[in-house]
Amino acid sequence: MEAVGVAPAPVAAAVKKKLLDLKDPFPTAAAENGAKASPAGKWAMKKKLVGGDAGYVLEDVPHLTDYLPELPTFPNPLQDNPAYSVVKQYFVNPDDTVTQKIVVHKTSARGTHFRRAGPRQRVYFQSDEVNAAIVTCGGLCPGLNTVVRELVCGLYDMYGVTSVVGIEGGYKGFYSKNTIPLTPKSVNDIHKRGGTILGTSRGGHDTAKIVDCLQDRGINQVYIIGGDGTQKGASVIYEEVRRRGLKCSVVGVPKTIDNDIAVIDKSFGFDTAVEEAQRAINAAHVEAESAENGIGVVKLMGRNSGFIAMYATLASRDVGREGSLSSSRDGSRTMAIWSLWWPRVPGRISSRRA
Repeated sequence: MEAVGVAPAPVAAAVKKKLLDLKDPFPTAAAENGAKASPAGKWAMKKKLVGGDAGYVLEDVPHLTDYLPELPTFPNPLQDNPAYSVVKQYFVNPDDTVTQKIVVHKTSARGTHFRRAGPRQRVYFQSDEVNAAIVTCGGLCPGLNTVVRELVCGLYDMYGVTSVVGIEGGYKGFYSKNTIPLTPKSVNDIHKRGGTILGTSRGGHDTAKIVDCLQDRGINQVYIIGGDGTQKGASVIYEEVRRRGLKCSVVGVPKTIDNDIAVIDKSFGFDTAVEEAQRAINAAHVEAESAENGIGVVKLMGRNSGFIAMYATLASRDVGREGSLSSSRDGSRTMAIWSLWWPRVPGRISSRRA
């Protein structure tokens, strides 16, 4: 059984590749405070890079075979699925990568690449041995229930997995609550509801207790849906799983309406955020037009990216006809801006600025 979002181990190519381990430029909080780093933290401070000819660099993802090199592989169940077996070249070649920069000069180095996502012909789990768990953490985001539904239906219908449970209430649900059995029937219409049927919470991350739960319950695939902090927690969970030598795939599903993730087409929830932003822009435009020389200002979220502001501006057409402003005959204007969170600097108070 292949874990969605976890790439297979690198396959030897014609060009000899060299594995490089570089320290993360952002030290952990424990290291900053002079505390002794945990075994998991030690692994978390390294990046997995593979170098090749002509300046080729693969920023690879962790994999089970990094610490369990003798794992057997099995044919992908999709080969026998009538909906997919007829599609030619459906499976992704293990050596396929995607370049970070699309436009380069002919004399430029090949640059950074990322492993291409998609189903492989060989997988590391058999369908009947998989015990999968799904958890949602952090704040709410449009589409959470849809992601849960598609994970469950994909595991059941595409890969033949029949043991899938949901973890209630975020990370703390691993060790403080019971699991919820998930089947295609139980999640059939949850995509029509808001929020998350599994519940969510912030904090509650106790790495040892979470991995103890995975080990005690025999969970060998865990899908963690959450934002930046949640994914950092997922990374620490993986490192503890690795330290214990468990055959357990930890899969991070990024949750952000800001669309600020490189090398993916679009993050879930972004379309809804743009749609709602248009409503605010339209309302501001109406008010600005109703007043002489009126100005409508709409402040949109996005952390360090302006995708919501840009897409909402292009979609509404009430902003942007004159640079970043839309002007009517009487001089009223509508402007869309996004807020940035400025990092703390000693001696200066952090604030949101437009």
